Amino acid sequence: MVTKTSAPASERRGTRAEHVRRLLIHTGLIVFGLIMLYPLLWMLSSSFKPTEEIFRDPSLLPGSSVMPGNYTEGWTALQHPFHHYLLNSAVVVAGAIVGNLIGCSMAAYAFARLEFFGKKLFFAVMLMTIMLPIHVVIVPQYILFANLGWINTFYPLIVPKLLATDGFFVFLMVQFIRGLPKDLDEAARIDGCGHVRIFLRVILPLSMPALATTAIFTFIWTWNDFFSQLIFLTDPNMYTVPVALRTFVDSTSQTSWGPLFAMSIVALGPVFGFFLAGQRYLVKGIATTGIK
Repeated sequence: MVTKTSAPASERRGTRAEHVRRLLIHTGLIVFGLIMLYPLLWMLSSSFKPTEEIFRDPSLLPGSSVMPGNYTEGWTALQHPFHHYLLNSAVVVAGAIVGNLIGCSMAAYAFARLEFFGKKLFFAVMLMTIMLPIHVVIVPQYILFANLGWINTFYPLIVPKLLATDGFFVFLMVQFIRGLPKDLDEAARIDGCGHVRIFLRVILPLSMPALATTAIFTFIWTWNDFFSQLIFLTDPNMYTVPVALRTFVDSTSQTSWGPLFAMSIVALGPVFGFFLAGQRYLVKGIATTGIK
């Protein structure tokens, strides 16, 4: 009888301990999430505050002096309306996405399915480019693009993507394509398909999760890229969003922090929208791309 009554009691104690453990874990995650979100929430709150109150009052509440005019002021504060810089960023991002999808998928198919001399060596070199900082190559790139007359154009930000220069996405797609059964290639080859038709009609349709992951990361990284756009775009007419936001900060006079934070919130909108729209494909692409 003692054994029969003690077993349920021990089970209840174990269940209670498990509930407490889960409660502590979820509480910790919520607190950590709020800490991570605080800078974003503070920037959103500061976009409705007067400039003189932003750093004086660190609270998340705008207070009595709510200034929605920061958005209208920031939209027209620069040489061009802010939608001009949004369109410039959209052109660069669209070209980078198309370039990465075309160039990286073709390079990945070659590494994953074709056999050629020096394949392992070239693959190793491609992996090493992932660890190469952009600051190492930015000077020779600038000299090359200057000789081509591409400075103050979008070509330096788009054309290299067509040449599969982002080794991370090549590696991502290689791992995904290697996970696809080669029997599909053999069946297509029996039907008379060559490598081009196999790539277009078999590999690409099955690689949609990896392609979507590439598109999402390319959008986020290109939209937020400041360094390379600052180097290659010196004409205010060609400024993208990150470079345009930098012009709000004036080292010789007072900085308009309110309009700056307001336009920063506007600039975050496309990133959140694109991420939420492709989140399902992003999770699927990462989950089905094994690291072999």
